[in-house]
Amino acid sequence: MAICAEPIAFGRAILEGDGTVTTGVALRHPKPEEADRRIAVVAPCGACRELFADHAPDAWIIMPGREGPTKMPVSALLPLPYMR
Repeated sequence: MAICAEPIAFGRAILEGDGTVTTGVALRHPKPEEADRRIAVVAPCGACRELFADHAPDAWIIMPGREGPTKMPVSALLPLPYMR
């Protein structure tokens, strides 16, 4: 499994902040050969969804929407999370 940027940012926010994360967002940066140079909001991968569900279950995630970015609770992204 590759390491997404989101777990790194999540860990830094926990370590350097007050220990809570209230909102998260996943971004896609264009590859050098792509003509479209825009950075885009994307849905977080399954592993990142699990990370938020386990460590910030009350957080909101910014997701791409039909009319632009929208916020939704982590529970909506992972309705049947893995339970230890």
